[in-house]
Amino acid sequence: MRDPLSNTIKSIKPSGIRKFFDIVNTMEDAISLGVGEPDFETPYFIRDAGIYSLEKGKTFYTSNSGLMELREEIRNYLIRKLGVEYNPKSEMIITVGGSEGIDIALRAMLDIDDEVLIPQPSYVSYEPCTILAGGSPVIIELKAEDGFKLKASQILEKVTDKTKILILPFPNNPTGSILNIDELREIAKVCIKKDLYVISDEIYCELTYEGEHASIVQIEGMKERTVLINGFSKSYAMTGWRLGYATGPKEIIAQMTKIHQYAIMCAPTTSQYAAIEALAHGDADVARMRESYNQRRRYLLHRFTQLGMTCFEPQGAFYVFPSIKRFNMSSEEFATKLLEEQKIAIVPGTAFGECGEGYVRVSYAYSMDRLKEAISRIEKFVRSLS
Repeated sequence: MRDPLSNTIKSIKPSGIRKFFDIVNTMEDAISLGVGEPDFETPYFIRDAGIYSLEKGKTFYTSNSGLMELREEIRNYLIRKLGVEYNPKSEMIITVGGSEGIDIALRAMLDIDDEVLIPQPSYVSYEPCTILAGGSPVIIELKAEDGFKLKASQILEKVTDKTKILILPFPNNPTGSILNIDELREIAKVCIKKDLYVISDEIYCELTYEGEHASIVQIEGMKERTVLINGFSKSYAMTGWRLGYATGPKEIIAQMTKIHQYAIMCAPTTSQYAAIEALAHGDADVARMRESYNQRRRYLLHRFTQLGMTCFEPQGAFYVFPSIKRFNMSSEEFATKLLEEQKIAIVPGTAFGECGEGYVRVSYAYSMDRLKEAISRIEKFVRSLS
């Protein structure tokens, strides 16, 4: 019997995040700090909008692009937050989470062997989605001494005649680094000079702790060569609702919509009605959650410093990325032993790229009580290694 499986998919490793998540679910009294999922419930008025839509029987397919009411709210939101306007009829699509937006953007834009520049450490999906779309991932290693920021010079070092897309993963998962508008301007100059397109993953845009979020689409000449990815999971505590969106040039969005038509049909209708309410009236709740994350961020930074674990100060998202290099263990070994000995699940830095070796990702999307207990156990583990 012939092998039923694709050689391409067999070559791709399973997610390093889910590996530890699956193990911890089988352990009694275990604490997971491994998944980037807010501990807050979806705000009541957002849930209520979803419930109301069900009660009114609004359970049919929407258009492939999504509810026009939602697309109009996204337009209003982006004008309010970024000062940039997109046409909701032709420059926008509602997706099943931000992840689908990344996937179909790559599939719509890549031909075989087109190169995609991927800064790492970063979200686990960029590299496999590039491969599945027929592209060639080219890794740019972000460095702790640079604050895990992407520099224009690093792009120039990696760009070739085959390079088509740069992925911009900021605010960054797992490091929490951000790029300000001046840093983005330098990157934009390179993109325009080298005729690169950008996929800007801004799913954590509402979770920045120093100043306002900046987007490369705010820079002249970049809106027309950028697909902006965003969603509702992180900002509005709507992970299980599975809803995101992409905005960009109409010719790219049209082809993304074609893929979406065949693969998905439309994003969940109930979630779309709830998201309208989130965008229209959710700013205060987002601010409340952001302040809570900020308190947890400061607490973890303080405690990891006490433990002698060097930790870059994250300015966005809800993760810290402490160094474990002084323990002379691999990231995988450190995370595995911590789980076995203290029942704490974190994620090895290598889940986000080989350059994540020597680091681990710790999520603070959990209650303060949970974080304090987890840090207490981590402290016992670290002391045992001394």
